[in-house]
Amino acid sequence: MVPTISPGSFADLRRRGERVTLIDVRTPAEYDEVHVEGARNIPLDRLDARAVAAEHAGKAGPLYFVCKSGGRSQKACEQMIASGMHDVVSVEGGTSACEAAGIGVARSGRKVMSLERQVRICAGGIVVLGAILGHFVNPAWHALSAFIGAGLVFAGVTDTCGMAMMLAKMPWNQVRGGATCCARAVILAVVLGSVGTIALAVEHTQDSLATVQQAVADQKAVLVDVRETEEWNEGHLSGARSLPLSVLEQGVKPESLTNLLPKNKIIYVHCLSGGRCLKAAEILQPLGYDVRPLKPGYQALVAAGFPAVVGQ
Repeated sequence: MVPTISPGSFADLRRRGERVTLIDVRTPAEYDEVHVEGARNIPLDRLDARAVAAEHAGKAGPLYFVCKSGGRSQKACEQMIASGMHDVVSVEGGTSACEAAGIGVARSGRKVMSLERQVRICAGGIVVLGAILGHFVNPAWHALSAFIGAGLVFAGVTDTCGMAMMLAKMPWNQVRGGATCCARAVILAVVLGSVGTIALAVEHTQDSLATVQQAVADQKAVLVDVRETEEWNEGHLSGARSLPLSVLEQGVKPESLTNLLPKNKIIYVHCLSGGRCLKAAEILQPLGYDVRPLKPGYQALVAAGFPAVVGQ
């Protein structure tokens, strides 16, 4: 078990003038924001236990470790003990607790985002993103949320967080004074990516087939078939326009769609069974079209009374 010391007892040591060797194992950005006076920064992911032990050899007293709340300092002590150095102590409660106990701290005046907070935001963002993609794109994406959930359970059981170790190595956590701007920019990108996914995600239209037929008859809407050309040639809805999904996925210049897809009309897209039309809608929607995918496929539309043309 890792030896610990309370911030009050640690403060007493310093007040008595005892020489204390303290290592702060937070990221450089966290250390730069605020740290206990006299603490030396060696991030946990860069800690060379044997080198630190050799450097401390011959010095009086134990080697103290501190972090934000006590978790990483405990890990640092475990690494030191594993290397053969047992005279190590973790400061309970971390830097904030030390400051509350009256221990002097040095501040840079810059605010940074703590590693723990970054982990919570990133983990939560990925879980939400997996749920969104699983619901709107493909159920297989739910595995992403499940993976993050399993990782959090593993982190709780083993007290080892792979995401924290990965984030600690990120550039914004290595550059002193740069953590706030960079970390927030990355998190903003995650949030905007999630919002963008929501905005682009589409569902089948709730318009009834009777409404669709009437809108087409009134020239307020057009039918667009996103099946491949070979399928179109075998039979297609009368008056429909052909725009294969494969063509859309290859990239179509917006100006080339002007004549085929009028922006002042509703675009009802359909395919064989309702799947490809959703992908087509995801491509067309950002271009400003009022695109509404039809869940019934070609054969179902014919059976519902939509006139068809057999052959080219």
